[in-house]
Amino acid sequence: MRLTFSLTLLLITLLSTCALAQKEIMEKAPLSRELNMDMAQTTTNTVKINGKAVPYEVTIGVQPVYNAKSEVTAGLHYTYYVRTDVTDPNRPLLISFNGGPGSGSVWMHLAYTGPKVLNIDEEGFPVQPYGVSDNPYSVLDVADIVYVNPVNTGFSRMVEGADREQFFGVNQDVTYLADWLSNFVSRNNRWRSPKFLIGESYGTTRVSGLALELQERRWMYLNGVILVSPTDIGIERNGIVKAANQLPYFTAAAWYHKQLPADLQSKDLVDILPEAETFTQNELLPALARGMSMTDEEKMSIAKKAARLSGLSTQEWLDNNLMPSTNYFWKHLLRGEDKGNFTVGRLDSRYTGIDGMASGDSPDYNSELTSWLHSFTPAINYYLREELNFKTDLQYNMFGSVYPWDRSGDQTGPNLRKAMAMNPYLNVMIQSGYFDGATNYYDAKYNLWHLDPSGRMKDRLSFKGYYSGHMMYLRREDLKNANEHVRAFMLESLPGGKSARY
Repeated sequence: MRLTFSLTLLLITLLSTCALAQKEIMEKAPLSRELNMDMAQTTTNTVKINGKAVPYEVTIGVQPVYNAKSEVTAGLHYTYYVRTDVTDPNRPLLISFNGGPGSGSVWMHLAYTGPKVLNIDEEGFPVQPYGVSDNPYSVLDVADIVYVNPVNTGFSRMVEGADREQFFGVNQDVTYLADWLSNFVSRNNRWRSPKFLIGESYGTTRVSGLALELQERRWMYLNGVILVSPTDIGIERNGIVKAANQLPYFTAAAWYHKQLPADLQSKDLVDILPEAETFTQNELLPALARGMSMTDEEKMSIAKKAARLSGLSTQEWLDNNLMPSTNYFWKHLLRGEDKGNFTVGRLDSRYTGIDGMASGDSPDYNSELTSWLHSFTPAINYYLREELNFKTDLQYNMFGSVYPWDRSGDQTGPNLRKAMAMNPYLNVMIQSGYFDGATNYYDAKYNLWHLDPSGRMKDRLSFKGYYSGHMMYLRREDLKNANEHVRAFMLESLPGGKSARY
């Protein structure tokens, strides 16, 4: 009897202890494999920006997406930073998107404009231990910032059974995000705020389309749009234009890897790029237009000049019909024992890789992207889950499933021009890294020239270039300079009481 009583008491004690332990675990870290489609939680912090303390609160939340029947079809995960020692209702709001399509907002969130940046070296290469630190150049001192994850990126998810066609396409993406942003602005009482959109890579297509969509369908007028490493934004530049436009980028990447002739290599990059651009406009593009009508002597002359400016040989230009592809360039620029037999990165050609074979037409992998995923993936998961205490079993999608993506009817560039014409307050700035081979800086300039071919709004369009790649802010000096350019752009785009009239 005593033995039975003792065993029973022990069992009750063990069960009670387990129950208390389980209760404590659940209270400390309530996890979910599903997304709460409407929630928010807030923490506070302080960051020093340009030497001055800036207190802020950060809200991490999920806000619903609705269909035409007002049914919830998805929840978008966002992170919203608000400076807390100012009460100005006219304080600017910066709305930030990354690209892909299918990429989470992690890149600019944890490496560019926000109050935290990931731990990397001065040139942007990963270091361990992984984590984040304060960003002394953040633009939070002059604007509040929200980072938005479109459907299937970050922690954003569709509800079960939702129609994929509502989300995954150029125009679908713009339509539902405009609705979501209108609701976000209403919920957070930001209708009086001057509003700015910033997008990177495919995010530039997104924000270009949103500018007109917000104005025409949601009656929300913007003060500025910032295009970071822009795509074609619906502006045609295929065929020989696409081929010719690569040359100035080849010059930049070859300069970085010291593959240019000594007279060019001894100069600063910005001093030799005008020569590459002039050759592209005045000689290479017309030569490509002529095709086989060129004489052998004319073709040889073009090949020699292109070789001088690219790091590739004259014979390589001839063998590729004066149009070597970017894949060929990334594979062959540093091919040879004397050059190290490295490949160079697509999105940032400062990064190098090692292929299985020196021969071939393209690199085995993107050396820059694998490097970035080293540092960004642990940093965003640590920051959101541990510092901001967002508890979920969901995977943070650095890249989510959004394909097939409907690219038909892409008029985002012309729509941005129309939005500018309709809104005299709206200014546009482009930021590009010289070593970006995916959305190269010269294509970005081409976009700028053809965004408003009439030139009547050219004083509201600007371009900034940097000694880095697609994510130019990874390099510490460019992080400082690029943020300062964003800060100045926003402040200069505030009308200060001036009427919106021509």
